[in-house]
Amino acid sequence: MKRNFVTLTLFLVVILMAATIGCERTNRQMIPVGPADDEESTVQLALTDTYDNIRAGAHLIMAYDPVSNSFKGTVKNTTGAILPLVRVEIHLSKGGVTTAELGPTTPTDLAPGATQNIVLMAEGPPFDMWTAHPEVGPMSGGGEGGAEGPEGGGEGGEGAGGGEGGGEHGEGAGGEGPEGGGN
Repeated sequence: MKRNFVTLTLFLVVILMAATIGCERTNRQMIPVGPADDEESTVQLALTDTYDNIRAGAHLIMAYDPVSNSFKGTVKNTTGAILPLVRVEIHLSKGGVTTAELGPTTPTDLAPGATQNIVLMAEGPPFDMWTAHPEVGPMSGGGEGGAEGPEGGGEGGEGAGGGEGGGEHGEGAGGEGPEGGGN
């Protein structure tokens, strides 16, 4: 009888442990680590709106200036490390259809806390909406790379930062400038 009790007790302990472990796994919640859209914002802004967002440690503030027909703003490094090859793009659209892309700006390494002024002329076909985004890290030659930013190097990324590929902008492998090899 004692042996049956020990066996039954061990059996119940194993079952309770399995149930507890199973419940622990199913009750875990995913914690978001960044924006769902790694490439660019899908939020279309009116001509009177201001873009103000932080992405990969780069805080971008942009607004359209109708007098100069340009987008003006700043990009600031909010991290404690150098952000390599920071650049900015703006996508213009008319009636919900993208009509032009402005930029990217010349890639620049931004020191911690440093701010860079951005001006992009609104050239091309007429537009009534726009969106913007900063990009951080080297441009790869094989299309979209891994996560942007200094921690990058995710799936498909090359080098320390992954980043956006030459497919969208026509650059070759590597970023522009002294470390690059692009166009």
